[in-house]
Amino acid sequence: MAHNEWSADAFGVRAEFTNLELAASDVLIIGGGINGISIMRDLSLQGVKVTLVDKGDLMSGASAASSHMIHGGIRYLENGEFRLVRESVQERNDLLRTAPHVVKPLKTTVPIFSLTSGLWQAPLKLLTHGKGKAKRAERGAIMIAAGLSIYESFSRVNGVMPRFNFVGRKRAAATLPSLHKQVRYVASYYDASVHEPERLAMDLVADAKATGNATVVTYAAAVGTSDGGVLLQDQLTGATVRATAGIVINASGPLTDITNEALGRETRFMGGTKGSHIVVDHPQLYAELAGRELFFENSDGRIVLIYPVKGRVLIGTTDIFVDPRQPVRCTEEEVDYFFNLVKHILPGIELNREQIVFRFSGIRPLPRQDVSQPGFVSRDYRIDESVLPNGDAVPFLSVVGGKWTTFRALGEHVSGIVLEKLGRARSVSTLGLQIGGGKNFPITLAERKAFIAKNASGLTTARIEQLLDRYGTRASELVAYLEVNGDVELVTLPEYSRQEIAFLATAEEAERLDDMLLRRTTLAFAGELSGHRVEEIAQSMGEAKGWDAARISAEIERAWAILADRHGVGTPELVG
Repeated sequence: MAHNEWSADAFGVRAEFTNLELAASDVLIIGGGINGISIMRDLSLQGVKVTLVDKGDLMSGASAASSHMIHGGIRYLENGEFRLVRESVQERNDLLRTAPHVVKPLKTTVPIFSLTSGLWQAPLKLLTHGKGKAKRAERGAIMIAAGLSIYESFSRVNGVMPRFNFVGRKRAAATLPSLHKQVRYVASYYDASVHEPERLAMDLVADAKATGNATVVTYAAAVGTSDGGVLLQDQLTGATVRATAGIVINASGPLTDITNEALGRETRFMGGTKGSHIVVDHPQLYAELAGRELFFENSDGRIVLIYPVKGRVLIGTTDIFVDPRQPVRCTEEEVDYFFNLVKHILPGIELNREQIVFRFSGIRPLPRQDVSQPGFVSRDYRIDESVLPNGDAVPFLSVVGGKWTTFRALGEHVSGIVLEKLGRARSVSTLGLQIGGGKNFPITLAERKAFIAKNASGLTTARIEQLLDRYGTRASELVAYLEVNGDVELVTLPEYSRQEIAFLATAEEAERLDDMLLRRTTLAFAGELSGHRVEEIAQSMGEAKGWDAARISAEIERAWAILADRHGVGTPELVG
C-alpha cells in the first residue's frame, strides 16, 4: 500500500490475545509514544518485522503532554548542547516539508526587559552546567541576539524560515497593547508548532502498517520475561501472552527504569521532570497573540510560553523533579504560577479559573543527571545496550531521553543499531520522506482545488476541505468510505459524523472512549465536550465496536472520570 493509505485493518487487533503467544517478530518495541512509533516506522520501512506494544493507548503517556511545539531549543545553547540544537533545527525544517498538514511555522516573540543583563552569568552557567550557584539574572537583548544568531546559523544550509528581528517597545505595543510597560525590546524569530501531535503520530503508525511489516497492540503491559520472550498482560481482559523477537527495545519514556525492573533488570537511567500546561478560552488574549507565540523568561528564570492553539490559548510549562511511579497532575499551585507568568508579561490580561477548559501534565523522559536546576537536565538522548534478563542473550536496548522534535533522528539512530545487529543494510532513509497525510499535501490554492476536484463525491466541497484540513491527504480514504457508508452529522457536533467516528474507532483502533475524546480528536483539549456530545460519540463508537448498552454506559462513566481527574474537566452536569 502507498504510505498515505488508510484502511480499516491498518492498526493492531485485539484478537492477538486470543492465543497464548504472539507471532514472533524481528523486533519487539515496548512503548507506543512518539519515539517507539518512530523506531517502528523506520524499521518497518527497512523490511524488518516489528511488533509494538503499549500498556495503554498510543500516545497516552509522556508524548500526550507536549507543548505542541516543534522547535530547535534555543535555550539548550546555554547548556552547551550544540549538537542537540543543530539536530533539532534540522529536524524542525525537515518536518515542515514532510508533514506540512500538521507542522506549521510559528512566529515566536520574546519580550526583553533589559539590554545587557545576563552577560556575565551565562558563561558561568555554561561552564558549570547547572551545578554552580550563580546568581540568576534575566537574559538581556545582547545575550538573546547572540543566541538567536547562533541558533539560526544551524539552519542556514537548509533554512526555511525568515531571519529574526528586534523592535522597540513602541512598535511592539502597537500589536501587543497588554504588554508590560517595562519591556524595552521585542525579538521575533520563527520555530514551528504541531497543533495535533497525536494526528502526526497516527500518520507515522499508518506509514509503518502500510509496509505490511508492523503490528501494533495497545493495552498490553510488559510484566515479565519467559524463555527469551516478554510476557504481556492484556489490560482489557487480563489474559497473558508471550511475545518473542530477535531484539527487544524499551521505549517507554519516563517509565524506562520501571519497565526494565518488570523485565528483571535494575537500572537508574531516568531523571524526568514534570511539565504542566493549561488551555484557556480567552478571546481577548487569543486575538492579541494574533497567531504568534510569546516565549520568555518568567520572574523565576523559568522559560515559559503562551500561544494560540485550536482557537484556545496554551500556557505552560513547569519543570519539577518528580517520582515517575506516582501519577502527575496539574496542581492549583501550578495554575497560580501560570496566571502569574501571564500577569508578569501581559498585565492588561485578566485570567480566572472559569476560563480553563483543559489542563494536562506529563513527565519528560530525561536522563538522570547531577544538576541543581531541572532546566539544566539534558534533553538529548542515548541508547543503552544489554541483553534481555532471563533470556537467551536476546539484545535489549533501552532508549534514554529524547523529545518530540527529534523523533525521526532518534528512530533512525536506533534503527541503525538494530540493522547492524541483524546484519542488514538500510534500504530507505526517512529524512525528507513525507509523512502520512503530508504526502502530496496541497500548499497552493490551485493544488487545493485540484485535490478537491480529484476527490469529488457526494460530499460537499466544504466537507472535503474540512477533512483535508483535519487529516491531510489521507482524507481521500475517508471520503471514499463516507461516500459508501453515509455521512450523517452528529446532532450535538455537526463538525463530525457518526460514520467518521466509526471509521476512527476501527481504522485507528481506539479501544476506549477516552482514546477518541483525547487522542483521535482534539475535542477534550479544546474544551468542546458536553454530556450530550460524549453520549452521542459513545453511541457512534459503540456501534462500530460492537458494544452493548452496559459497555457504552461504562465507557462514558470512565471517560468522565479520567477527564475530571487528569484534565480538570467538569462533570457532564457542569459542562452541559
